[in-house]
Amino acid sequence: MNETKSNLASGHEFPRALLQTATEQLAFSPAIVLLGPRQVGKTTLAKMIAAGYPDAVSLDLQLAGDRQKLVDGSGFLQANRDKLIVLDEVQYVPEVFAQLRPEIDALRRPGRFLLLGSASGKLLQQSSESLAGRVSYLELTPLQVREVMAPDANAQMTLLTLQKLWLRGGFPVSYTAPTDALSFTWRSDFISTFLNRDVRELGVNVPAQTLHRFWRMTAHLHGQLFNASSIAASLGGISHTTVARYLDALVDTMMLRRLEPHFVNVGKRLVKSPKVYVRDCGLLHALLNLPDVNSLIGHPMAGHSWEGLMVEQICGLVPKGADVGFYRTAAGAELDVVVELGSKKYGFEIKFSSAPTVTKGFWQACQDVGVQHAYVVAPVRQGWPMKSTASHTVDVISPLQLPWALAR
Repeated sequence: MNETKSNLASGHEFPRALLQTATEQLAFSPAIVLLGPRQVGKTTLAKMIAAGYPDAVSLDLQLAGDRQKLVDGSGFLQANRDKLIVLDEVQYVPEVFAQLRPEIDALRRPGRFLLLGSASGKLLQQSSESLAGRVSYLELTPLQVREVMAPDANAQMTLLTLQKLWLRGGFPVSYTAPTDALSFTWRSDFISTFLNRDVRELGVNVPAQTLHRFWRMTAHLHGQLFNASSIAASLGGISHTTVARYLDALVDTMMLRRLEPHFVNVGKRLVKSPKVYVRDCGLLHALLNLPDVNSLIGHPMAGHSWEGLMVEQICGLVPKGADVGFYRTAAGAELDVVVELGSKKYGFEIKFSSAPTVTKGFWQACQDVGVQHAYVVAPVRQGWPMKSTASHTVDVISPLQLPWALAR
C-alpha cells in the first residue's frame, strides 16, 4: 500500500459527525452520556462540546484526586450548578449516577452534565436505573468514511483514503500513524492493554489469555453465524453459557457487534443465530496478523472484513429507533443488512468487487423482506442503477453514497 500523508494530524481535527447531534442534545437535555471504546476520541469530542460552555468544569475519574471530589458529591455538584460538568471515565465511579438524580431534579436545566464512559453493561444499567428520563445516550464510533474523506478529493485519493481506513481501522491514533507498521504496532499494543488492564477495570473477570483466544476465534468467524457450542468445544470444552458471557463482555465494551436476524412472517425456515463482527476492522486485522494491504487483500477473510467495515458505516448512519439486522433463510435467501425505519425497509448486500453481481437468493430476500430500496455496496468509484420494479429499486453504490441511500 502506498503511504499517503494525512492532513489530519490528530483526532481533534476530524469533523466528527456526532458533534452537532451531541451539542443539540445537550442544549435540550440536562445530561448526556457519551459512550465509546477507549482511545476513540471521546475526550477530544467533549472538549469541542465544552468549548461552547464558559467555565465548564472537567473531572477525570481515573485520577484519585478527581474521584475524591465526588466522595461527598452533593457539595461539589451544588457549587458548580451554573456550569457544565464533564465527568470523564465515569465507569470508575458508577455510583455517581445516584448522586446526579437529585441534583438534576433540583435544577432541571439543559446542559448540566456531560458524562463519558467506555461502554459496559454495568454502566448502562446503573445510569438507566438512576437517570431514566433525565439523560440522553450517544455512541461515538471509530472514524467513519464520511469523517476522513476530504470534500475536494479526486477519485484516486478517495479510494486510497478508503483503503487506508479499511486497513488501519477508525481509532484516530491508528489511522493517523506515519506508517502502516506503526499503526499495526499501536493496535497490537491496544489489544494487549485492553485485555490485561481495561477489561478488569470494567468489571469483566475473565483471564486475559482466555479472552484473547476467544476474541481471535471470533475474528476468524467475523461476519459469520455465531455458534456458541462450537466455540466452547474449541476452548477446551467449557459451557456454551460461558462462551455467551465472553461474547456479552466484548459486546458491552464495544469491541464486538452482535447483529441479530431480521424476522418476517413468510412461512420459511429462518436462520436464528446472530452474526458477530469485530467492530473496528483495524483491530480485526491485528487479531488476524494482517499488517499491510497486500496480506489483507490476499487473505480469505478479505471479503468478510470489507463487509464488517460497511456494516459499521451503516450502523453509524441510522438514526435512533431504527432496527438493524440481517436476513437469511435455510434455502439461501440472504441480505447482509436490513434496516427498518418506521414504515421503510432498506436492504444492503455488501460485495468486495469493482464489478459486483448478486445471486438469486438476493432477489428472493428482497421480495421476502419487502424492501423499498436495496443496495449493493462495493468499492466502486461511482454507483449505477441495477434494477427498478414496481415494488423496489436496486442500485450499486459506493460507501460514500450510504448517507444518500438511507435518506431516500
